Amino acid sequence: MLPVAVDAMGGDRAPDEIVTGARRAAEELGIPVVLVGRPGDLPDTGDLDVIAASEVIAMDAEPGASVRRMKDSSLVRAAEAVRDGKASAMVSAGNTGAAMASALLRMGRIKGISRPAIATPIPVPGHTPTTLLDAGANSECRPAWLVEFARMGAVYARDRFGIGSPRVGLLSIGEEAGKGSPFVKECFKLLSEPEWAAATGAEWIGNVEGRDIMTPDVDVIVTDGFTGNVTLKTLEGAMKSLIGRLLVAIDTDDRTRAAGEALGGALDSMVAELHPDSTGGAMLLGVDGVCVISHGSSSATAIVNAVKIAADLVQASMVEHLTTAAAGRWTPTRAPIHKRTS
Repeated sequence: MLPVAVDAMGGDRAPDEIVTGARRAAEELGIPVVLVGRPGDLPDTGDLDVIAASEVIAMDAEPGASVRRMKDSSLVRAAEAVRDGKASAMVSAGNTGAAMASALLRMGRIKGISRPAIATPIPVPGHTPTTLLDAGANSECRPAWLVEFARMGAVYARDRFGIGSPRVGLLSIGEEAGKGSPFVKECFKLLSEPEWAAATGAEWIGNVEGRDIMTPDVDVIVTDGFTGNVTLKTLEGAMKSLIGRLLVAIDTDDRTRAAGEALGGALDSMVAELHPDSTGGAMLLGVDGVCVISHGSSSATAIVNAVKIAADLVQASMVEHLTTAAAGRWTPTRAPIHKRTS
C-alpha cells in the first residue's frame, strides 16, 4: 500500500506528538507512513520519509484563504500527495477547515456528491459506534444534501465497522414523522423514498432524538453541520464533566477510594473507550481520497489510531464504494474489515 501522509505540523501538540504517533504506526502496525512538514522543525523521524513543506497553516487561520495563499503548507502538500498518487490517504490534527479545503481543492469531489461531510464516530460502550454526520463541514444545508450524507454514512459504517445493513436515522426533536423544523420535515420526506437506501444497502428508520445517539439502536445519524457540531461538542463536554465528577466522587473518603480501586480496571476501560484519542479522528466523506481529521489536541496514540483508520479504509476501498453509491449503484467488492459487536 502507498504510505499514509501525516501532516506533521498540524495540531496543538505538533510536531513532537504527531511524529511519535506516526513512527509508532509504522513500527508497531507495519503501516507505511510519510511525514509532511518542515524537515528542520521535526524531531527524530526514524526511518520515515519526509515531504518538505515550508509553510504551516495556524489553527485559527481562515481556512479557504490560507489554503489558496499558502500553497507550500503541510496540509496542502499532504492532500497533493494523495492526489498525485504518492500517498494512499492523509491524516491531520491541524486546522479542520483548512484540512477540508485542502482535500476538496486538491483531491476534488466525488461525482454526484454536492458537499463533503464530516463523519464522526460517537462511542457506544459495548457496541459499535454511532456515526454522526455532518459534524461541522456545512453549517447550512439543503434537504437533498442530507440524502447524500445518509448514503455516505451508510457506506462508511459498513466499511469501517462491518455493519452489513446500517440503520440510518434523521436527528430531530421527536420520533414522529411530523416533528421538527420545516427543513427537517423536508429531509424526512426525501429520506423516506426507498431509492437511496437501496443504493447503499441501508435501512431507513426515521427520526431519532439526541438521547438515541449513544445507544445501539441506530448506526448512522444525519443532520446539518451546525446542529451536528453543536451536538458533538455537547456530548464531548458532557462526557468530560461526567468523568471528572466520577473521579472526584471516588476520591471522597477511604470507602470510596477502596471502591475505586476495586473498579479501577473497568473504569479505565470505560474512560479509554470514551476518550477522543480512541476514535483516531473523523472522516471527510465526499472527496476523492481518504482524509482523516483528528482532534486538535491529539496525542501520539490518537495519531496511531488515525493512521490505522486511514489504512483500513484504503484497503476496504471505501472511496470506490462511495463513488458507486453516489452513482446509485451498490456493488461492494470487499468484505467488511470489522465484525459488528452489537
